[in-house]
Parts: sequence; C-alpha cells; structure tokens
Amino acid sequence: MRAARGKEGARLARPGGAALLGLLAASALLALALQSFPGAGPGWGANGTRGCPRAARRPPRALLDELSRRQRDLLRLATSAGRTGLSRGGGGRLGCGDLSRVTGLGVVGSGFTKLVLRAALPGAGAIALKSVHRAGSDVSRCVQRYGHPAGCRRLASYKLLKEVTLLQRLEHPGLLHGQCYDPEIRVIAMLELGSPLEMIQLLQTPWEERFKICLSLVKLLFYLAHSPLGSIVLLDFEPRQFVMVDGNLKVTDMDDASTEELSCKEDNDCTLDFPAKSFILKCTAAGKCDGLNEKKNLFNAYRYFFTYLLPHTAPSALRPLLGDILNATGDLRYGINETLGAFEKVLRLYKSGLYLQKRLPLLKAFLCWYNCICTGDYKCWPSYSHLGCLLSVHNAEEAAAICNSQPQCQSFIVTQQRTWTGEMMTLFY
Repeated sequence: MRAARGKEGARLARPGGAALLGLLAASALLALALQSFPGAGPGWGANGTRGCPRAARRPPRALLDELSRRQRDLLRLATSAGRTGLSRGGGGRLGCGDLSRVTGLGVVGSGFTKLVLRAALPGAGAIALKSVHRAGSDVSRCVQRYGHPAGCRRLASYKLLKEVTLLQRLEHPGLLHGQCYDPEIRVIAMLELGSPLEMIQLLQTPWEERFKICLSLVKLLFYLAHSPLGSIVLLDFEPRQFVMVDGNLKVTDMDDASTEELSCKEDNDCTLDFPAKSFILKCTAAGKCDGLNEKKNLFNAYRYFFTYLLPHTAPSALRPLLGDILNATGDLRYGINETLGAFEKVLRLYKSGLYLQKRLPLLKAFLCWYNCICTGDYKCWPSYSHLGCLLSVHNAEEAAAICNSQPQCQSFIVTQQRTWTGEMMTLFY
C-alpha cells in the first residue's frame, strides 16, 4: 500500500456526527440509490452535487451505464436472502454513532479504491476507518476516461457500499464488521485494525500456528459456500486481502466478492483457469456451473496458503494426512465440506496426542530438582520466541524426546502457558 496524503486524512478527521445516519432498511437503501443515481431526479451541478443552481452537467452515457450496473448489483444484495432490511448490527458491532468518539486519526495506507485510516475508539481500542480514496487510481482512471469527477467518486463509492452491504448480511468471525453511510453515499467502513499477513514471517512461526491460520481460512470458506446469500466467491483472493487480528485470520476486503454463479449450457462452459492448471466442472440441469464459486475459493486457498503453511515442520505422523489434503485440494477432488472434515480430523489427532510416535522412556534422564540451574544459550527454529527455544508439546515425554534429539539441548522447563489447542509451552535450554 502506498501512503495516502495527509490532506485526505484531514477531511475524515471531523465527520459530522449529526449528518451520519444509522444503517438503512432495504427500502430506504433503494430510495438512497435512486436519489444518488444520475438522471433519476434533478440534474447534477457542475461541481457534482444535486440541487446546485449552476448548469447541470450529466455524466456521459457510458458512465451512467456503469453506475446503473453497480446500483443493480447493490440492490440485489440488499434485498437478497429473504430479509426485509439491513440490521443495525449488535453484539459489539460499531456504527455511525461511534464515529463522533474517534481520536488520533492517522493514515494506514491506500489502494486503488480505498483509503484506510487508523483511529482510537474509547472502549474498543484501535480501529480502522475505510473510505473512498479520491486520489486513488480507481477514481483517477475513471476521470481520465469519462471526465466527470463527481460521477467517478460515486462509482467508487458503490464498491465500498457493496462491501458494507455484504458485511451487514454475513455473520462469521472471519469477517471484519462495523460500518456507516449517509444519504450522500459518503461510506465509511469501521473495521477491527489488523496486521498485514506476511507470508515470510508466517513461515518462521511454529507449525501449530500455521495450521490454525489454514483451519480458520477453511472455516471461512465453508461459511462463504453456505452463506445466507448463496455461494460467495472472493474474486481477488490473495494474502494481501487478509489480516491477522489477535492471532486470527480475517478477510478485510469484500468489494470484489460475488454471489453470482456462472451460467452454462455444457460442461466446457464451466472452465476454471489458473496459471498452472485448468479444471472443467459440471454444468447442472439448472444451467449453472456446479460449485464453481466454492472450488475457485478452495483452489486459491491451496495455492496461496496450504502449499506454503501446511507441510513445513509438521509432526511426522500427521504428514500423510496433510499430504492427502494438499493433493485433494490441489486436484479439486475435495469440496469445502470434505476439506473441513479433513482439517478437523488432523486437529483431533493433534489435540489428543495420538500423533505421537511410541518412544523409549526418556523423561527420567531429564528430571531436575528444585535447585537445578538451567543454563545455556540454546535456540531453535521455528520457535515462539526469537530469544530462545520456546516450543509447544503435548506432554513432558514429548519434550524429553525433542531435547534428546537436539545435541545442543541440555534441559527443558514445562510452563503453565497453553496454546490454542491446549499444548504446553516449553522452554528448552
């Protein structure tokens, strides 16, 4: 992400609390979209605002068509899943009323369409505010093409408003929540502030933490495949679309998500093309490609996450199962249901300790009395701490086996700290 200009951040630093409304019902959203759609009411002013006394300048026809397509997509989402309105959210969600309480605004970064600011919110800690980046490439290219800045800003606003609408409809811990918009379609998404996903750093973390990330991703994809809106595909599926929040993986960008299933007449119409592989899926009697959204998400998870994070330094007894997961998802023989089942099987084996191989009793060789002094500068990799060798073990016997296999290791201490699976954090010396 390139750093955004401070002037853009200053414009967001003082949002008018009275001007920010609560989340609208679907009927109100329909009226909002119609009012903001150029040509549906009074003309646009030269400065892009409605009701301006100066001569109106309508956007060109091609831009009107793009705005219309974005509007239809938004309204379809807002009225889908058999629900009559958008909820205001609950259970700790952030809303428009919280914006007046934010302090300490600072720029996090910017992309093609959006600007992200950091803010502090009393009682909620650090949050991220996402809005349309008026100086971004998305708006700039549109202006170069159509010559209508106000229409182009509105076109970009629809992308963020689509993301807000999706987040309102979806309930999953892998999704970031909190949003607000007003009648002028000034959209502000209020999100948990996460850390960028750095694959190089993840490769240096213990296997258990990498498995947790992959499992979190699989659970998210399972939810997206069976969501209230139907099967959802993440069209821009790359590690940069995800963040880490308190050690958990979350998707942070939903504006390129789609609920549309590809129509078809024959199987050849259902081709999934990737840089190194292509797959032909079944065309159903209903004229839809069977599971295309689900399979596209799953293969992207395989090529961006599973291949890098799953096999490296995995417990040897679990490697055959992990190999099966890699092969089955890499060939799309598994769907998301089978993939989740396979991950949960690995988790059960790991938490139960059944993955441990039978070893000779080594623990008594490492028994240490209270006056024992553990010395040494032993480090290992991957470790939970870069200052020493801190690993997770199922029991003291496993710790003894690990220490016995390392010539530099002289002793270990089993601590009271536990990992997310219940494994014991152990210091090796």
